[in-house]
Amino acid sequence: MMIELRRIAAAVTLGLGLLGAVSAHAAEDRHVRAWAATCATCHGTQGVSGSDVPTLAGQNEGQLLKLLKEFKDGTRPATVMHQHTKGYTDEELALLAAYFARQRP
Repeated sequence: MMIELRRIAAAVTLGLGLLGAVSAHAAEDRHVRAWAATCATCHGTQGVSGSDVPTLAGQNEGQLLKLLKEFKDGTRPATVMHQHTKGYTDEELALLAAYFARQRP
């Protein structure tokens, strides 16, 4: 009986921990989706461009992050991307790169 109670307690603890992680991830994902929505004007909904502006959806995460950081530090030529990227931390840019890499064109 005591062993069974310990197993139940361990399962509940594990479940609550996973629920907390899922909730934190869902909140983070909402933020990232809100940030990504600002990209839609030029890069299309969910990063799928319908113009000569590059599609972000499905691109390599590392390459996207590299480009975003180059825009931010001014080493990559751009028209407006310098201003957009300066508003994000490197961590936020990494979350955006991961978000767009997960999208499907």
